[in-house]
Amino acid sequence: MTTLGCHSGGMTTPERTAAQQDTIRRLKEVRAEALKHFRIAQDLARERRDLIRSLTGEGVSQADIARELGVSRQAVQKMLAV
Repeated sequence: MTTLGCHSGGMTTPERTAAQQDTIRRLKEVRAEALKHFRIAQDLARERRDLIRSLTGEGVSQADIARELGVSRQAVQKMLAV
């Protein structure tokens, strides 16, 4: 037997004060914005990986890339793993 949850329409929403409703609305806005930024960060990480691969494909060492970026070679390796 499965219990009804909030996604199946089985739970009722309790009465909220206006302040609580505003806070929940803001929470949803912040969550949506965080998800948007997460997706942007993923896209940028992919682009960074592709750029590093391009440079290494042209013979630029990971150590040289690390020096240019001001990070360790291990950090460059992690960037490639994303």
